[in-house]
Amino acid sequence: MAVASVAQLFWSAISLSLPLAVRYLVDSIFVSRDQSQLNMVSLALVALFIFQGVIAYGQTYLLAFVAQRVVADLRLNIHGHMLGLPLRFFNERRTGEMVSRVTNDVTVIQGVLTEAPLNLLRQVITIIGGLALMLSMNWRLTLLVIGLIPSLILIAVFFGRRLERLSTIVQDRLADATAALEEALSGIRVVKSFTQEKFERQRFGQQIEATFSTAMRRARLRSAFVPLISLLAFCALVVILWFGGQQVISGGLTPGELIAFLFYMVLVGGPMGEFASLYSQIREASGAAQRIFEIMQVLPEPQESQPTQPLPPVRGQVRFAGVSFRYEDGDPKAVLEDIDLLVPPDQVVALVGPSGVGKTTLVNLIPRFFDPTRGVVEIDGRDIRKVTLPSLRSQIGLVPQETFLFAGTVRENIAYGRPGVSQVEIETAAKAAYAHDFIQQAPGGYEAVIGERGVRLSAGQRQRLAIARALLKDPRILILDEATSALDTESERWVQAALERLMQGRTTFVIAHRLSTIQHADRILVLQEGRIVEDGAHAELLEHAGLYRHLWRLQFASTELPEIDRQLGVEAETYE
Repeated sequence: MAVASVAQLFWSAISLSLPLAVRYLVDSIFVSRDQSQLNMVSLALVALFIFQGVIAYGQTYLLAFVAQRVVADLRLNIHGHMLGLPLRFFNERRTGEMVSRVTNDVTVIQGVLTEAPLNLLRQVITIIGGLALMLSMNWRLTLLVIGLIPSLILIAVFFGRRLERLSTIVQDRLADATAALEEALSGIRVVKSFTQEKFERQRFGQQIEATFSTAMRRARLRSAFVPLISLLAFCALVVILWFGGQQVISGGLTPGELIAFLFYMVLVGGPMGEFASLYSQIREASGAAQRIFEIMQVLPEPQESQPTQPLPPVRGQVRFAGVSFRYEDGDPKAVLEDIDLLVPPDQVVALVGPSGVGKTTLVNLIPRFFDPTRGVVEIDGRDIRKVTLPSLRSQIGLVPQETFLFAGTVRENIAYGRPGVSQVEIETAAKAAYAHDFIQQAPGGYEAVIGERGVRLSAGQRQRLAIARALLKDPRILILDEATSALDTESERWVQAALERLMQGRTTFVIAHRLSTIQHADRILVLQEGRIVEDGAHAELLEHAGLYRHLWRLQFASTELPEIDRQLGVEAETYE
């Protein structure tokens, strides 16, 4: 950028010297009819043009490099910042909108970030240098030119504010369209299964038409702005030509001076118009920049109030002490309320209860996807807010209900948590997850491309790959969030077998709606309205007329409970 700025200085200096050469040609050469002087000045002008062309080439290349590098760095910075933002941020925004900000908004401000500074430098040099040379030739004509500047500034401000507002609206409309497109493509199976292709076309079409309509409002405003500036410039040129012509007739100016003055008028008037146009571009880009910096100003994942230290290898004891959680500070009802829980190392703890009682929220506090509103979460007696996030999360494994796989190979997905791991370790993890056989049968084996989100695999196969990925990570604490709820019977059998291997020797939290999958858990916690209302083993909870017994009756009303009722001498109660 610095070299391009120096090149701009030379380019501007050459541009300012050209009208002087024209003046010299008209007054000295054409009047005296000196052929040798004509040849010399012509050769000098050709040399200047060649030098100016070389400078323009270098400057254009350097600006292109700076533009692409700045945009690439800005996108990398935004992407890196977004990856560090808390889950709360993404829960409140659409993916398509975020994609639009990284792509479309950055493109909008690209020119302003790179070309605008040098354009401004060129315009300032040309205006100041041109006015100085014009003053040296005729101060009356120069004052007349200066008198036009305030009108140009007023017009630029008037149009600039409106262009900024419309540009922001255009980017918002484009983000809405991008979000609609992303949703339709991500949910293409749902779209096709419900035959809603026409609806999605209409929805996307409405967003595009809204973007088009706003963009045309901006185009009409911009279209009126440029001709108005040009009209003022041409009118000023006519006034200068008329007033200067009178001075030539009266002998106050030479013909060469008038021609040189007109050249300088064009040189100065052009930058004035460009300056006004540049101002409007800056106002337009500021809208996009504001959208970008809205993201950059969001604080990344939990800011530590005191220095943190890495979490050493843990045994796996987890403790919740007086933990409460609200998604928003002003929420009247807490998602979790006064949770006190101590889980020893290697214990398998199942979390059950109706939907929305806070089971997933509870386990999300362990890897600090969220921080409790009140209370403390500890691992091996250490407050997890006082350890670094990478050292904490590296010792926690997660197998969610909706397995997310990347559009790469099987090997890349299994090794995602440990880049650079050997093929032998990858295959060992796959075998332990009962995934090796179906991987070997696929064309390409471990190098087979599985498609976006693993679309080429069945739900059970995707889940087993997720388990292999977790096994390879070898975490001390494991979180299984309804890992088998979306599977058929056969797939569930394979996945359950893989999960049993995965849980061995680890502190495990299991969220399950199918109560049959957690009968053998060391401990079952029953949540209701954000509180732990029951705590015990499967058999103990069945003997107690509580929520767990009620949930079990709903799923297995004709099997085990009637016999238990008969042995205990109780009637089949209804849980209130």
